[in-house]
Amino acid sequence: MKTPKRIIPLIEDGLVDEVLRPLMNGKEAAVYVVRCGTEIRCAKVYKEATKRSFKQAVQYQEGRKGRNSRRQRAMEKGSKFGRKEQEDAWHNAEVDALYRLADAGVRVPTPYGCFDGVLLMELVTDDHGQVAPRLNDVSMSAEQAREDHAVVMKYVMLMLCSGLVHGDLSEFNVLVDDYGPVIIDLPQAVDASANNHAHWMLERDVKNMTEYYGIYAPDLLETRYAQEMWAIYEAGDLTTDTVLTGEFEDDNEEADVDSVLLEIKAAIEEERERQERMQDAENED
Repeated sequence: MKTPKRIIPLIEDGLVDEVLRPLMNGKEAAVYVVRCGTEIRCAKVYKEATKRSFKQAVQYQEGRKGRNSRRQRAMEKGSKFGRKEQEDAWHNAEVDALYRLADAGVRVPTPYGCFDGVLLMELVTDDHGQVAPRLNDVSMSAEQAREDHAVVMKYVMLMLCSGLVHGDLSEFNVLVDDYGPVIIDLPQAVDASANNHAHWMLERDVKNMTEYYGIYAPDLLETRYAQEMWAIYEAGDLTTDTVLTGEFEDDNEEADVDSVLLEIKAAIEEERERQERMQDAENED
């Protein structure tokens, strides 16, 4: 096949020996099966911003910082240099997330580096060497659905413990090999503490996965993992050893507005009295 233009420099630099075939063409990248020496890997070629159909990139980039103040200012101004820096940050975010999540115990493809908008990484296969299917192409029993759902919820929790939310998790962004689910597609991963959209993105990720596995095990639709883990996370108690139950009760207790107002008034009065004491002390001097 004809070598994609973006992969040619990698061949010239000896990073890739041969492009074997296209694997998929997604909303933000095209993926190819490549040969690197004796290894068969995949090359993810990111599309330019103007050609991507990923329309909500700004929401995902909230909270991301440039590598230095000059680059950050350029990104904020939207200059040509700044746009390039934004694209580099978009690409590098996936590499950074892959390393962080692998260290956290989440099954993700092994990255081998990102070079001018081309990410080289492990090609996930089954025991027969065939490319692992995406979850949406897999059928399963109710028992298997419950087992794999629990694994994915554990992965989502481990991501959150690492400070990340996938942000676009669905049956289309999970591969299934002979050992279970593998999480893929992470350029839009968001900082859980710095991105104001992280909470609802987490809820959407969990909802997407639960609804898919719920096709095979409807009882999963009653679980509330997103609310449970976010509440524990906000309380500062979420760890990699946290055992999730999928149960969560909403706090239906109405806010006592009168008590809050009284506390505010008391605080204001206390501050007024403090200022008066300070003024009296100055007058005495």
